[in-house]
Amino acid sequence: MTSSSSTGTTYSPTPRTTGTRARDRFSYDRELVHAILDEGYLCHLAFVRDGAPVVLPTLYARVGERLYVHGSTGSRPLRDAGRAEPGMPVCVTVTHVDGLVLAKAAFHHSINYRSVVAHGLAHQVTDHEERLAALDAIVEGVVPGRADDSRRANPKELAATAVVRLDLDEVSAKVRTGGPNDEPEDLELPYWSGVLPVSLVYGTPIPAEEPAADTPVPGYLTAR
Repeated sequence: MTSSSSTGTTYSPTPRTTGTRARDRFSYDRELVHAILDEGYLCHLAFVRDGAPVVLPTLYARVGERLYVHGSTGSRPLRDAGRAEPGMPVCVTVTHVDGLVLAKAAFHHSINYRSVVAHGLAHQVTDHEERLAALDAIVEGVVPGRADDSRRANPKELAATAVVRLDLDEVSAKVRTGGPNDEPEDLELPYWSGVLPVSLVYGTPIPAEEPAADTPVPGYLTAR
């Protein structure tokens, strides 16, 4: 199945991807959506189970106009995605926090962020080659260079691993940048206001305690 929005520079807005507040922060730009997705590897997968909402954190990767989400074959929602017709309705979200916005008034405190929300029907990936490619993409999304520097899953491990596919069709991005929106009457108050930047920082790799612990640390880790 190919996404109906798989061409062009923007995704088409829908009632579910059209914001009701701060509409100027919404974007349907394909390049922006892809950039936000490609920078991350942790998403939240939302669905309805037994009439109640459920949200699970899990790993993902984007390949073209598809998101691949990793999980266990023992996970009920991932099993349901394989049985549901025409697919399991889901919502996937990805968010990056770029700064804490501290205003003069508590009401105007906020965060600077970049986020993507994708709605659609999830399908369990059953094609062997597609599953292998998706799992490689997920490993690469977490640590670029790692897929070729580790043993691929064997048949037993593949049997315990589920991969769910979501076509990128009903998608939006939302971004906040800039400083606090202080009220004019608050500007003279004796409280600091501004932005505290937030960024992801990687530490020094710690080797496992095993026979090959003296294996050199790969360059793709020391260069992070």
